[in-house]
Amino acid sequence: MSLRVRLLLITTALLLAGLGLIGTVVSDRLEHYQQDRLDTQLTSLTSLIARMTGAGPRPVTPAAGSEVLDSALDLVGAPYVVYLDANGTVAEGVLSTRLDRASLPTVAELRTIPTDGSGVFLPGADGTDRWRAIARPTTVWNGTVIAAVPMAEADATVAQLRTTSLAGGAVLLVVLTALGWLALGRGLRPLRRVEHTVAAVAAGDLTRRVPGIAAPTTEIGHLAGSLNTMLGQLERAFADRAASESRMRTFVSDVSHELRTPLFVIKGSTDLHRMGALAAPADVDEAMRRIEREATRLTALTEDLLLLAQLDDAPEGQLDRAPMDLRTLATDARHDLRALDPSRTVELTGPGGDGPPGPAPVDADEARLRQVVANLVGNAVAHTPAGTGVRIGVGTLDGRAVLEVADSGPGMTADQAGLVFDRFYRTDRSRTRAGGANAGLGLSIARSLARAHGGDVELETAVGAGACFRLSLPLSPAG
Repeated sequence: MSLRVRLLLITTALLLAGLGLIGTVVSDRLEHYQQDRLDTQLTSLTSLIARMTGAGPRPVTPAAGSEVLDSALDLVGAPYVVYLDANGTVAEGVLSTRLDRASLPTVAELRTIPTDGSGVFLPGADGTDRWRAIARPTTVWNGTVIAAVPMAEADATVAQLRTTSLAGGAVLLVVLTALGWLALGRGLRPLRRVEHTVAAVAAGDLTRRVPGIAAPTTEIGHLAGSLNTMLGQLERAFADRAASESRMRTFVSDVSHELRTPLFVIKGSTDLHRMGALAAPADVDEAMRRIEREATRLTALTEDLLLLAQLDDAPEGQLDRAPMDLRTLATDARHDLRALDPSRTVELTGPGGDGPPGPAPVDADEARLRQVVANLVGNAVAHTPAGTGVRIGVGTLDGRAVLEVADSGPGMTADQAGLVFDRFYRTDRSRTRAGGANAGLGLSIARSLARAHGGDVELETAVGAGACFRLSLPLSPAG
């Protein structure tokens, strides 16, 4: 069954139980009230008659008149008054003319009534009605006076109340059930909208969200907010997965391309040697040099890929930290630049080119940071014309240790700057790479190593304004 049907059945069952309980209690209290009222009337009458003086009961003369007698009996609330003598024989009785003598309790039943003034129920002689009776001993003559009243009218009142309660309860139950069905339908309407939204998401529309179906402070509002948060996370997760798959496909394609070229060179050289095409010793030596060059390139590429994988998995585990100063790396980088291209002017300054170099103490792995700086220096040499000036800045900036490698070369566009740290990305893919030239992993490795130290490598560039790569690291606490 649906939630709506179950809630309606539970509500209807509780309502039915409540109405039944109320009807039972009300009818029971009315029945006890009627019984107590009759007992009070009968007790008062028997107490009064039992204390009357005289020699005993006297026969009622017909001259009294039936109308007067009936009115008197109705007034005292006892349509039947009877006297029993000491032997239990009926001495005299007074009966309303509206009662049938065949319905009166038998004498044997009258003798069973206790004389302590407590009320008892007696069956009628014809078995159709029941009577309420009270007996008391007389004080003047040796006998018993009994007052009795039929319960037909009281029972009819209680029966009418029960019938009315049953009919009214049934009507009320039907009306409230119908109203409950409508109210539950309206109350569960937001859940159906949630269901439709979830179904749309399951069908592939990850942009769907649960609309504002209720106030945020309500249960439905909380549910809608939680679902929207979850759907947003799912959408981002699917987008991240798609982006990751795209990057993985690009990565596999680039790796395959980088590996295929040196492997083809090696395989081609060995095929030529096997077919006897390398007859002269000079040809063999040249083939071996090509094989060695491509093998060196493969080794470097494999080591770079292995390092990137290790940095992705456990970056801190690849570091052997020790106190050091970035000024040492800056000085060595200046010598490396002069050795690579003596025609370049190399300037050693503070961060941003302001003032002399400053101290930059860090707690880092010097060998790994040398690899970072070597990549930045090699990038400046490879992507700027010969003789282009380079500035190396080192010092402290904004509470961090900084080492900059800035050139005055052609610079890069914003799109190129956004991709320059991606793996296997090269601004010029048609560049001829001789002797194990960069495969597009240097800047990616540099950034990964910097982030493993808790820092980063940033780029400031513009077309025609050169490029400035800035390595920033946390300052050493001891420094």
